[in-house]
Amino acid sequence: MINSGTARLVIDIGKTNVKIHALNEFDNHIISFNKKNKVVKDVLYDRVDVDGIWAWILKTIHTCASDFKISALVVTAHGATAALVNHSSSDNGLVLPIMDYEWSGLDSINSEYEKNRPAFNETFSPNLPTGLNLGRQLFWQQKYFSEEFNKSEALLMYPQYWSWLLTGKLTSEISSIGCHTDLWEPITKKFSNLVNSQNWNNLFPPFTKAWDVLGTVSDEIADITGLDKSCEVFTGVHDSNASYLRFMLSRQDDDFCIVSTGTWVVCMSSQESLECLDSSKDMLANINVEGRPVPCIRFMGGREYEEICRITGVENNHKVTEDDINQIIKDQVMALPSFSQGNGPFGSYKPEIIGTPKNGAGLATIYCALMISFCLYELEAKGDVIIVGSFLKNPLLCQMVAQLCDDKDVYVSNDEAGTVKGAVHLTNWSKKVSLSLKKCESSNINNLKLYKSLWQKKIEGMK
Repeated sequence: MINSGTARLVIDIGKTNVKIHALNEFDNHIISFNKKNKVVKDVLYDRVDVDGIWAWILKTIHTCASDFKISALVVTAHGATAALVNHSSSDNGLVLPIMDYEWSGLDSINSEYEKNRPAFNETFSPNLPTGLNLGRQLFWQQKYFSEEFNKSEALLMYPQYWSWLLTGKLTSEISSIGCHTDLWEPITKKFSNLVNSQNWNNLFPPFTKAWDVLGTVSDEIADITGLDKSCEVFTGVHDSNASYLRFMLSRQDDDFCIVSTGTWVVCMSSQESLECLDSSKDMLANINVEGRPVPCIRFMGGREYEEICRITGVENNHKVTEDDINQIIKDQVMALPSFSQGNGPFGSYKPEIIGTPKNGAGLATIYCALMISFCLYELEAKGDVIIVGSFLKNPLLCQMVAQLCDDKDVYVSNDEAGTVKGAVHLTNWSKKVSLSLKKCESSNINNLKLYKSLWQKKIEGMK
């Protein structure tokens, strides 16, 4: 298949998987590639597999470039991750390895860091475990590897690191910087006191918009991949914000709440008021690509689903029916949070499974539906609820959310890979956004709300 048309590539770097999607001029998928992401256990600290990801990206782009004329590239990537770089460093430009945000070795600086991190009502970043507050990673690296840290010429957020490797151009973008990092003040729209006190200001390159053309691919990348040297690379975006942005643009006059699902489930409200946010419940303010605050609450839904399935001895893709859910409720089997080692509204709670489910995937399904319902309530979500992402593969889970939230209209996105559709929109920012939504019919589970009430009482008893 040679010269079969023009395509744009989205490089989607998630915590669990790395994907590359080719889309045509109508934003329709042509082909996708996927590799499992992995964490490297380094002697310094657990790190991102930069070399493995980069080699795979170059190889996959080469495959795409042999089949299509690639006109544009855009990177979307998960949060809580950044790169300290210097042009003169090794091939990947890093002065220190990129830390895996789930590494548990940061405790030694917690007390000192707490004295320096800004208050929640300044950054709206909750105090999160491990390295989920990016500022904690940087603080630790600066303390224990000061020589390497001081060699940094720039601090790049994760999407912009890959854009730099593709173009050689340094830039900053707000959606990753504003994602529970402790580095940004949403109300004043400036860097936090932590950045000022640690003298990190000069490490951040000038800002560009997520939809700005950063440049064309470098000559070296063009030679390696077969890309045309006119191929444009865009600034790039944080992945949850990529999911959010098309709805933001198409529903500017309506209240709504996006439930972005994957490794993380992130509920994002269109209301800009931050008064409902409670730092103890993993509530926070993200910053959208236009620089405005987005009230959020989240939990590691995909990870917790997998863990409940693992504990109960079933595969993640095991089929679930309404009969399975009805049986779980009848038997009063419950999964009580939290199954993700310190994250989410109940991060400090010890997980427990009461009883033995006949279908463990059914228990994982009802657990995630209950958690989403709880999150929407805490967020004081108004307007339509729109579910996007990997949980669409489990229609019953979405239908149970509709039953639990019967005061709202719940929709599911018919678009494949909402994060990718959002990211590719950055390559044609002036184009009118069209959405494909389907009303989600409610499930008909017996005593579901009573079960929810009992579930919440059990959780309250765990405090």
